[in-house]
Amino acid sequence: MMKNERKRTFLLITLPILALFICFNTVPLIRGVVYSFTNFKGFGTFDWVGLRNYIDLFQDSRVGGSYLFTFKLAIVSTIVTNVIGLMLALGLNSKIRAKGLFRALYFLPNVLGALVVGYVFQYLFTYILPALGEMIGSEALSSSMLSNEKTAWIAIMIVCCWQNIAMTTIIYISGLQTVPEDVYEAGSLDGATGWKQFRHLTFPLIIPFFTINMVLCGKNFLMVFDQIMAMTKGGPAQSTESISYLIYNNGMSGGQFGFQSANAVIFFIVIVAISAAQMIFSGRKEEQL
Repeated sequence: MMKNERKRTFLLITLPILALFICFNTVPLIRGVVYSFTNFKGFGTFDWVGLRNYIDLFQDSRVGGSYLFTFKLAIVSTIVTNVIGLMLALGLNSKIRAKGLFRALYFLPNVLGALVVGYVFQYLFTYILPALGEMIGSEALSSSMLSNEKTAWIAIMIVCCWQNIAMTTIIYISGLQTVPEDVYEAGSLDGATGWKQFRHLTFPLIIPFFTINMVLCGKNFLMVFDQIMAMTKGGPAQSTESISYLIYNNGMSGGQFGFQSANAVIFFIVIVAISAAQMIFSGRKEEQL
């Protein structure tokens, strides 16, 4: 009797959450897929167009440009974030004074809202850095990075990395704390110190945490939106228009709701495929080690 009541309690707890998930996640997803086969503008009536939206996607140069920019930003930002995050984790996991304070300070950017951070950095890149560049006589810094098609994406990458390094570092610290001290003691007896110790002992043991960070960073950077909304709005000349921003901008206010719904479906499939590929590749590496 107690067992049945326990199961009933767990079921009563689960059902409301499941209902909310279906209502606010599954139903909108299904509606989006349905709209992707129509010429719906976001209001009024619509007609079924079949696969025309999907065919037009692969012929639209603006969509192609947004995919190229998004992948470039995601790849570079993921590499930079994980390299710096791992270096910080190694430092903060060592026996240094006030490491608890340093961890809190490094985690602070993750607490701040991405949109607010974007506006702050937009002001920094537009006014503060150019003024500083003029003071020191640097031509490279005298103009805003956000107004240049070649450097605007770098400014966005800097902001994305600055905010995401915090969580990446915390995850790496968690992984480093699972490595037994006995492993390092045995390695030191075999002459494994410094880089050799990290390469042959530390890194193989924290690969599961490396996998988590790679998947999370890849997903987050592929879906970049807030920073672009605050800093460039896709400019200059659509050079920093990410897929998420294009879907929002043209779908919500550009009268392309059906077309951008198809874009969202393709983008969802791409993210799932990339995340699955990362998990499979990292899983094989773990088995080899």
